[in-house]
Amino acid sequence: MTADPRRLPQALYIADSDESRSLVRRLLAERFVVLEASNPLDGLGLAEETQPNLILLDNAISQMSSSEAATRLKKIVNDAPIVVVSGDASDEARARALAAGASGFIPKPIDDDFENLVVEYLNGRVDFLENAEKYLREYQLELAERIEDQIRQLTNTVERNKYLLSQNQKMFSMLERRHQLLETAARVGKMVTSILDLDELLRHTVNIVCGEFRFYYSGIFLISDDRQWANLRAGFGVAGYKMLHANYKLPIDDKSMIGRSVLNQQAQIALDAADEESRFKNPYLPHTRSEMALPLIVNSVSVGAMTVQSGELNAFSEEDVTSLQTMADQVAIAINNARLMKDLESANEELLRTKTYEAIATATGEAIHWVGNKAAPIPGSVRRVREDLGYLLALTSQADESALKNDSLKAALQTVKEEAQAQGLDLDKIRDEMAAMKPNRLQALVSVESLFEDLDIAENSANTILEIKEGLIGPARQRNVEEVSLREMISETVAAMGLPDGAVEMNWADDMQPVYVDARQVEQVFNNLVKNAWEALTLSNTPEPKIYVDGRRDKEFTLVSVRDNGPGIPKEIQEKIWVSFFTTKGGKGGTGLGLSAVMQIVNQHGGKIWLESEAGKGATFYVLLPAEK
Repeated sequence: MTADPRRLPQALYIADSDESRSLVRRLLAERFVVLEASNPLDGLGLAEETQPNLILLDNAISQMSSSEAATRLKKIVNDAPIVVVSGDASDEARARALAAGASGFIPKPIDDDFENLVVEYLNGRVDFLENAEKYLREYQLELAERIEDQIRQLTNTVERNKYLLSQNQKMFSMLERRHQLLETAARVGKMVTSILDLDELLRHTVNIVCGEFRFYYSGIFLISDDRQWANLRAGFGVAGYKMLHANYKLPIDDKSMIGRSVLNQQAQIALDAADEESRFKNPYLPHTRSEMALPLIVNSVSVGAMTVQSGELNAFSEEDVTSLQTMADQVAIAINNARLMKDLESANEELLRTKTYEAIATATGEAIHWVGNKAAPIPGSVRRVREDLGYLLALTSQADESALKNDSLKAALQTVKEEAQAQGLDLDKIRDEMAAMKPNRLQALVSVESLFEDLDIAENSANTILEIKEGLIGPARQRNVEEVSLREMISETVAAMGLPDGAVEMNWADDMQPVYVDARQVEQVFNNLVKNAWEALTLSNTPEPKIYVDGRRDKEFTLVSVRDNGPGIPKEIQEKIWVSFFTTKGGKGGTGLGLSAVMQIVNQHGGKIWLESEAGKGATFYVLLPAEK
């Protein structure tokens, strides 16, 4: 009959060996509840938690001796017997075990008597130790030595931990400093890369660097065109101001930190500037104690160097190079960008000058061409008028003075004859020519209608030339700026143009502000735009032609659009329509100055004009004019 486990005594066996624990478990399973621990520390905890009836302690355990374990177990379980199971069956081993507080000692190998012996120790058997005081003193000395050894180990561990803690603190401090430097370097890089003017960039950079990093001084050197000198282009504070005015520069050689950093493309550090032989002594910066020179490199080419200086000794470390060089690289990129921008601006200025000269030359040529075309009919008309006038004078001079009753008329006739002779006209010869002409030819020569036609041709050509002059010079006249209601002005302008009823539809926003412009010039703007729109609709035979004029507020401006429903303006000529003398009307009129003058007027008023057009969807011109003085 199997015993009830709840009624069996508990035996705790502490042993490193799995085989030993298995053997003991098998031998005691019928009469004990066997608890196991593979090391003395776990055994101590399990003993305190379960309070077993008996403890078996293997002599060969790690972490502590069996004697020390027995002593510590004795304090945890005062009444439970402790039995040492040992492979060392000597008297010395038995005596040490009993001196440490064990109740008994069972030698290995374990035999068939093992179970009976355990039961005896459980029932109160206690082995006797002769000369106990001697072994107890020896055990106490052993414990004392072991405790001292552990104290020494703990002390060494504490000292080593202190050292490691100190090193960790230094490392954390270094990492924190590096993080701060990298963070500051990134902030400085972000600040300077947004500045595109080179002089402003350099000046702000040295100020930002000293402000952010709290350096005593910072300066930036750029390499001269001949790459022989490093010229100071920006310096911090009063010292920098003095050096700039003294045209401070350093030769690019290995005698200065700046020169060496440029040549080697590597950062240079002087932790004690006073004792650094390679450092160029600078009388403007007497308080410098530490210095770092950082090369400024773009695309593997040195463009200069930056110096950062501190009033403290050993202010920089090798670890700082990475952080500060990152900042210097950002500064180098910003310098390169500023130079590229300057070169681009110079190129743009040169291109603008070239384009301006080309435009002036083109406009001048076009103007001469237009004036020549419009002036070409005048000489022919004048010549024909002269001929017609000669024929008429020849006929007039035939009149009989005696038939004229009025003396004034007689005097006038005589004056005509005299002035004709003064102009070299041989009236008699002209009359003879006329007499030989056929009647129809003679009638054509003395046609008054032909005479007036030639005068009209000359007059129209002269007026066209005057219009061209007005188109070129008019927008440049001095403006008389005043408050103007575009709604009223445009409405009156359109009404005066005589367009068909309903041809123009206007829509005005309630919040539309008046503008401050020259009324006469701006009236010309909208007159041109509406006129051009209507002519485009007429020439294209657009069914139901319509022009839409809309006005609204646009912040501090007033925006007016002029839109038509015509064929639109081809994309390829949308830029050309603003050029002087460009016209799409061919021989159907137009000087090509309307839109050119319109743009000039709008621009001079601080406004803007632009076109939006798609083929088949009409054209819309937008005019933006200031609503504030």
